[in-house]
Amino acid sequence: MSSLDSVWYTRCPAPTPLSIAYQLGWIDRQFQASGVSVRSIRDSKDPAIRQSHFTHALDYSFRQGGNIPPIWARSGGRETRVVGITTTDEFQAIIALPSSGIVQASDLKGRRIGVPRKPLEKIVDFQRATALKGVVSALLLEGLSHEDVELVYLDSSEVSLLETGNAAFLGLKRRYPYGDELLALARGQIDAFFVKGGEGIVLANQIGAVVVSEFGFHPDPKIRINNGTPRPLTVDARFLDDHFDLVTELVAIVGRVASWAQAHPDDAVQLIASEIGVGEDAIWAANGPDVHKHLELTLDQDQIEAFHHFKDFLLEWGFIPGDFDVFSWIERGPLEAAARKAAA
Repeated sequence: MSSLDSVWYTRCPAPTPLSIAYQLGWIDRQFQASGVSVRSIRDSKDPAIRQSHFTHALDYSFRQGGNIPPIWARSGGRETRVVGITTTDEFQAIIALPSSGIVQASDLKGRRIGVPRKPLEKIVDFQRATALKGVVSALLLEGLSHEDVELVYLDSSEVSLLETGNAAFLGLKRRYPYGDELLALARGQIDAFFVKGGEGIVLANQIGAVVVSEFGFHPDPKIRINNGTPRPLTVDARFLDDHFDLVTELVAIVGRVASWAQAHPDDAVQLIASEIGVGEDAIWAANGPDVHKHLELTLDQDQIEAFHHFKDFLLEWGFIPGDFDVFSWIERGPLEAAARKAAA
């Protein structure tokens, strides 16, 4: 086993136990106890390192967040493993302006639905994939398909690389989503578009939108699965093979968040809101009154089957370069070892 002095980590602006564990200082303390420092991919000044947030290219790295980038990276041959999954459902909806006359999903037939697109993106265009899956789910619930509507692609030259301190973000850490869709809606170029999460519910409220279809809490996981539901904790295979005990400790620390959040719901929501950059009321509204009870790290069969279904969707729509076996992507060893250690 090789010696290790540092690891890389990254997290998405989303409700994840990894984010909470990091903000509480648990991740740093655990790794420092083993003589290992933790370096943030998102905060690196090197664009090639920041890109690993999406490509998972760095050895000895771990990530929890949206599932489209790790699915894309695994499809392209990057050897990673899923060592845990968190399912925290969130607001997902198609919205329109009251003046459109669209009040329910069946009214979308023949109408124009905006979909963001980044033609210059060299990695997976996860925002386009997310929007398309939302549109397909909403239409499916009404017995419709994408062929029953006009998909209007809204092209942007901006790529998805994280830019810390970029002046174009007016001092914020990132660009908030749905700007292109909102402008197109205001210009009358589209009739409706997809939003999700805390940012989506704030935007819908801000413009007084009609929620045409809401399915983020639909009982069928194949309907509600999207980039943010569920969110995998992934590690690169070399990290797992060379330092299984460290990965097990990581899984154990992230797994502790579930019980902490249930005992400290307000604190948990405050940390989630800080991560995303919205008010705490937006988290309660977008993720539901029990959001603090849905931060478990598990590897349930229904979660894995939902991943398999979503991988097939991404393959069908041409977002990933090739097929792969989702079930063999799962590595239960660290979660089982962490459970045994906790029981002992």
